[in-house]
Amino acid sequence: MTRTTELLRRDDGVVEVPGDPAVEERIAVREFQGSDAIELLGCAFGAFCLTWLVYERLTPLSGGLGFFVSWYALFLAAVWFVVRDRLGPLEARDRLARVVVASVALGLLIPLGLIVGYTFARGFHALRPQFFVQDQSRVGPLSPATEGGGSAGIVGSLEMVGLATLMSVPLGILTAVFLNEIGGRLARPVRMIVDAMSAIPSIVAGLFIYAAFILALHQRQTGFAAALSLAVLMLPTVTRTAEVVLRLVPGGLREASLALGGTEWSTVRRVVLPTARTGLLTAVILGVARVIGETAPLILTALGNTSLNANPLKGNQDALPLMIYRLIRFPQTASIERAWTGALVLLGIVLVLFIVARLLGGRGPGHIGRIKRYRLARKGLA
Repeated sequence: MTRTTELLRRDDGVVEVPGDPAVEERIAVREFQGSDAIELLGCAFGAFCLTWLVYERLTPLSGGLGFFVSWYALFLAAVWFVVRDRLGPLEARDRLARVVVASVALGLLIPLGLIVGYTFARGFHALRPQFFVQDQSRVGPLSPATEGGGSAGIVGSLEMVGLATLMSVPLGILTAVFLNEIGGRLARPVRMIVDAMSAIPSIVAGLFIYAAFILALHQRQTGFAAALSLAVLMLPTVTRTAEVVLRLVPGGLREASLALGGTEWSTVRRVVLPTARTGLLTAVILGVARVIGETAPLILTALGNTSLNANPLKGNQDALPLMIYRLIRFPQTASIERAWTGALVLLGIVLVLFIVARLLGGRGPGHIGRIKRYRLARKGLA
């Protein structure tokens, strides 16, 4: 019987170890090294030169999109051949998959970075501490961009989104628990309604609250009415995401809880929901991201206000999207700069909310955060 060798990729290089002929060639996950970067840069430069030669010298082809597609295809081919010649076909397939995934991620990050960078460049000049404590009630057409602020919009946005979260998150999670844990005949129509609500345009949600709450019940346009319209938009996002997260909880955990004598409700409350805590928090984050920048429903329900109104149950209330929409239409340069400053502050609020949510949610089911670790230490359990 002949002996074969199996190549295993290690951090210190390629080593030969005795192996079974039936065992497939395997590679181990390793870190990205400097030689890999030089290799990729060389492939990219060679592909660029070859593409330029074909486009500019040998053929009458032209166009930036075609040039990029051709360069990227040649780049992937160069990576495949170089890695295959040096490390083998298995490592070549792995490297090619890494390059494609990294390219897609980079392609998504570049537009996001451009948006954030452009907003920061346009809004940073008028950003002053008074922007967070002053409103637009005493700002005139000739006032500089540094006068006035967005306190009315900041307070209104936080209150509207907070009320919408309090209304939609419990209902959305309970609906997801019903669809995933209970089911029955009503599960299919409820899921169909949730899917239909996901496609509702934001202006339709505002019109619905305007007709059903403001006109039918003879109510005024307030921040609470705007929160209702945002809750209508937030509910399907939270429900669908929470349902997907609950499906990922292993069924063995439910069976173990039921086998130990737990009821269905206690199993959901003590096993399923704590296990899916991080995913449920992600559902809340996606719901907040869905509504925090909405403008159309607020025009019909909150109407906007240049003065600070901290009572969402009485009077018109402003929000950052409304303030941005109102100021960006003015011809004055100062108003446009204040609108970009409001957009920058809105991005900052979203970033802070996401960071706080991640800190409160932890990293995973088995992760113990600093706050929980401190509580356990005070009880003598850690």
